[in-house]
Amino acid sequence: MSVTREIRIGGPPPDPAPESPALSFDGFYHAHFRALVVQLAAYTGDRSQAQDLVQDAFCQAFARWERVAGYDDPLAWVRRVAWNLAHNRWRRLRTAQAYLRRQRETHVAGPNPDRVAVDTAMAKLPPRQRRAVILYYLADLSVAEIADQERVAEGTVKSWLHRGRAALAAQLRESTGEVRDV
Repeated sequence: MSVTREIRIGGPPPDPAPESPALSFDGFYHAHFRALVVQLAAYTGDRSQAQDLVQDAFCQAFARWERVAGYDDPLAWVRRVAWNLAHNRWRRLRTAQAYLRRQRETHVAGPNPDRVAVDTAMAKLPPRQRRAVILYYLADLSVAEIADQERVAEGTVKSWLHRGRAALAAQLRESTGEVRDV
């Protein structure tokens, strides 16, 4: 492998083509947007909010790109702005929630005894039976859909449902002395 080099004798080295600030910002934006969204989504727990925050941070960077581009690490500046925006948004939300809590008094009725008995009985079921009962009765999934989701045969799901219902009936019978509909 041979390397050819151009040797210029005399005169200054050729100037690289000047890159316009808009083009360099575009490349910077496309290179770092996704990574910053992932970081902020992990921090905020909301991908949509993270996208908004990072977009706002890049807007601020674009408005002062001449100066930001000259920093040693422009990405660190944009990241700090995005994190500050997230923190400020969280602080405003916390303040608003505290205000709302002070403004209205809410009374929430506790669960009725039937609900407590069912919840207690459900907690005693083995995890697979509990999951099958929840998916069948609360999520309204069919036996075939549950089997597909859990990657088991339909007969296995039917067995889990049968055993789960029998265990729930026995638990409810013990706790209340009567059988309740599950």
